[in-house]
Amino acid sequence: MKLTQSKQADTLTITLEGRLDSVTAPDLEKALEDLGGATHLIFDFAALDYVSSAGLRVLLKTQKTINATPGADMKIIHVNDTVNEVFEVTGFTGILTTEK
Repeated sequence: MKLTQSKQADTLTITLEGRLDSVTAPDLEKALEDLGGATHLIFDFAALDYVSSAGLRVLLKTQKTINATPGADMKIIHVNDTVNEVFEVTGFTGILTTEK
């Protein structure tokens, strides 16, 4: 997985490419340890091919952290059909804000 971060004002965008699985989820978790004061978190999944339960765990943990932060929000953009199906089957579409 390739992870790229860009920050503009209070918005942090994290772009993921490849697979978010048990091997790569710790890399994302480490990157999310310090949001650098960002209150708006955007994940760009345009080039993400796959997400496993380990990746879902990191996303859920991050969503809970964001929910506990006043004025903060998180969304996942450019979700492809494969990843969206995983979100639907696991019920994450009711937890996460996603856009195709």
